[in-house]
Amino acid sequence: MIQLTDSAATRITAQLAKRGRGLGLRVGVKKSGCSGWAYVLDYADEIGAEDEVYAAGEAKVVVRREHLDKLDGLTLDYQRDGLNEAFKFINPNVKAECGCGESFAV
Repeated sequence: MIQLTDSAATRITAQLAKRGRGLGLRVGVKKSGCSGWAYVLDYADEIGAEDEVYAAGEAKVVVRREHLDKLDGLTLDYQRDGLNEAFKFINPNVKAECGCGESFAV
């Protein structure tokens, strides 16, 4: 299961409205970095048979089932800190992160 905070749901909805199309935000992982895995974000323009969909209000997150072993239990947040703003991944599966925070191990 993937959960969205209110701020993440609001941001996803706003970005899709600004873009003018899309069904939601696609969240996945790829092999990368010194710890092994990195998060990948993209727009979801279609939902396939291999996808799971999680919703909060009108916002949807689409995840391929093959990534759920690394993402199950994830809470997706959107945070602003001064001039910086970004999605924040709160993932209970993470055992370690690299020093720069760009990759993680499960």
